[in-house]
Amino acid sequence: MKHQYHIVHSCIRVLNLEKSIKFYQEALGFEVARKRDFPEDKFTLVFLKDKKGDFELELTYNYDRQEPYLIGDGYSHLAVVVADLEGSYQKHKEMGLKMGKMKKISKDSRGIYFIADPDGYEIEIIEQ
Repeated sequence: MKHQYHIVHSCIRVLNLEKSIKFYQEALGFEVARKRDFPEDKFTLVFLKDKKGDFELELTYNYDRQEPYLIGDGYSHLAVVVADLEGSYQKHKEMGLKMGKMKKISKDSRGIYFIADPDGYEIEIIEQ
């Protein structure tokens, strides 16, 4: 029997749920697809998605967490594409986001830059 897999979501843990939702909505245009509260277990899940795809970003908020999460050296980044890289770069700069310089990996590659969300997770913005 042949198994076929379809990626559906990736999860990150966030310290401030509302701040994280606002970041992903304003910086990347993501929308809340659904939210599930588990008060008995003291956590909330919020699933965000873009307008085109099926892939979701799951934000996990644990009620009692006080310390920032350690991202570690194994996590690298999420990636999104955008048609107007320079316009996007200017928007993120005006938002005051933590971000890197716009660059190309090679002379023939597309332009990229990185931004960081409120918890320090990096997002690569790629020229479409």
